[in-house]
Amino acid sequence: MAVPSRGTLSGNSSGEKAIDSLRDRHVFVETYGCRYNFGDTAKLVEVLKQNGNAIVGSEDLADTIIINTCTVVGPTERRMLRRLSQFRDRNLYVTGCMPVVQLEAIRAVCSPVVIPPESIHEKYRNVRTVPDGPLGIVQIARGCSGTCTYCITRAARGSLNSCPEQEIHDEVLAFVQKSTPEIQLTAQDVSSYGRDTGRSLPELLHRIGDLPGHYMLRVGMMNPATVRRDLDRLIEAFGSDHIFKFIHLPVQSGSDPVLGRMGRGYSVADFEEIVAAFRETYPEMTLMTDMIVGFCGETGEEFGESLALIERIRPNKVNVTRYSRRPFTPLAPEKDFPDSVKKDRSRIMNARAEKIYTEINTPLIGTTVPFVVTEIIRPGSVMGRSPAYLGIVINEDLPAGSEGYARLKKDRKYFFIGECVA
Repeated sequence: MAVPSRGTLSGNSSGEKAIDSLRDRHVFVETYGCRYNFGDTAKLVEVLKQNGNAIVGSEDLADTIIINTCTVVGPTERRMLRRLSQFRDRNLYVTGCMPVVQLEAIRAVCSPVVIPPESIHEKYRNVRTVPDGPLGIVQIARGCSGTCTYCITRAARGSLNSCPEQEIHDEVLAFVQKSTPEIQLTAQDVSSYGRDTGRSLPELLHRIGDLPGHYMLRVGMMNPATVRRDLDRLIEAFGSDHIFKFIHLPVQSGSDPVLGRMGRGYSVADFEEIVAAFRETYPEMTLMTDMIVGFCGETGEEFGESLALIERIRPNKVNVTRYSRRPFTPLAPEKDFPDSVKKDRSRIMNARAEKIYTEINTPLIGTTVPFVVTEIIRPGSVMGRSPAYLGIVINEDLPAGSEGYARLKKDRKYFFIGECVA
């Protein structure tokens, strides 16, 4: 089956008309998937507010439902279709990746109005306001320059299209002026920024990393294939005091043959070189990576190489995903493993990773680190982030953006319990 072109939904003009039709409504928006999808939602909400709509926190209070969909893996696709079918009798709008590549599947369970994601960006250019709150999302590019053989996202988001640097600067500045403590830079591959326009991520970080104000930038997911092309300049750009010393660098496998079949464009040695170079400059840096287990054709030995890799690099977090065949990808026709194999490998890798987290975190208990509050969890409990992006739950009423020092008291593997000491 051919991959549909990006404009075959109904076109940007039809999408913009769909957005314009939403006026003076009570709208409930539900978002799934990556930070980029949440960025689309944030922009759409700003447009909807300007059109006189009220954004409500429950479907029961709404006369209009908007679902921002994700279809990155099979279980998510099935969850989307179940959720959409629940709203088949409501005034339903759908956006996100799924209607771009799987519109027929959606129309088999409901008949929504489709908002192509690009139309959100077109309408937002006339608004340019940013939401209040402790977290801001800034999209710096859409689409991807990669050729991964298993990924449906490129079919949904297209080839790389970097946002103008001035637009990014102005959006970051708007968040800074609202005293937003954490600003997340997101894209399908953040480190590919500017490769289609003659610019680069290091240049962008230099421009937005030294604005006056109290804010921290979290650089989003970067592909090792694009990081290694500009590694030295990127490491230098991370030196800003306004940038969390945190990298999300998905390796996906510890086996070179598997990486070759995945079409990732780098070797295990390339990945390890990037990690070592960042850690040489920033020894306390937090490393998050992703692993796909049960990739089609992955042997037991190749899976063992992935386990060995996480033992060597000792990441602070591993996102483990069971391989899922996706339509519109080169590997869609290939034979897949039974779910039982993928579940076993996922369980083994998660257990190995959690052992590493404990080994990394235990020596930190009793130490004191600076933090900034980036999330109000509930009354009397907040999430603070250290300069290396360690999560610290502090059971006090502290306002978003407040800074201090916390003593780390308990390890919860994925975050710490801390107490404010200054």
